[in-house]
Amino acid sequence: MAAVTTQAFDKYGAPLSLNKEEEISTGTSIIACTFDGGVMIGADSRTSSGIYVSNRVADKLTRITDNIYCCRSGSAADTQAIADIVAYHLDFYKAETGEEPKVAIAAAIFQELCYKYKEQLLAAVIVAGWDSVQGSQVYSIPLGGMCFKQSLAVGGSGSTFIYGYVDANFRPGMTEDECRQFMSKTLALAMSRDGSSGGVIRLGTIRPGKPIEREILSGDKIPRF
Repeated sequence: MAAVTTQAFDKYGAPLSLNKEEEISTGTSIIACTFDGGVMIGADSRTSSGIYVSNRVADKLTRITDNIYCCRSGSAADTQAIADIVAYHLDFYKAETGEEPKVAIAAAIFQELCYKYKEQLLAAVIVAGWDSVQGSQVYSIPLGGMCFKQSLAVGGSGSTFIYGYVDANFRPGMTEDECRQFMSKTLALAMSRDGSSGGVIRLGTIRPGKPIEREILSGDKIPRF
């Protein structure tokens, strides 16, 4: 007779014991896109630990400065720690120079940290924002610490399911409403296909000289496929 191995769970569905040697897989879907007049960021809200959803309403859109934000994927602890370090450096930069930090500077610091500690951290981020020199910008920093400047960037485990949709529907110079519809549909598709992505859709719109405008799409407001 074959032996049957069972896993014990508590009343919330969390495993009672975890093998410390076992690699913990995490998942997410993040996106950032420039449009005519600003930049928009978005993410799902599910934080998972293996098959267990540890947080269904996580906020993966993290403030770095008033005009610069990052979308986080990978280890929640690692990415939050890196974001805090970059925010500290940029606050110090502003205090020393009296100037608002540039988006490229924020991306460079993220890249340096992600590359230097690539063996210790599980972190992939998208840096997006606006400054008076280069306007709206999006930088993708995947695992390993490379850095790419793009008009559109997607990341996380859900991104592997949406490349075809993105290629077919993205176009440069979209209006704000067109960008919002494109991003909400893209994230909804990723969440419907990727078991590690889910929850609600969080969107943030960054415009020149204005605070970020945030939205939450939940329930019937999430597009269906």
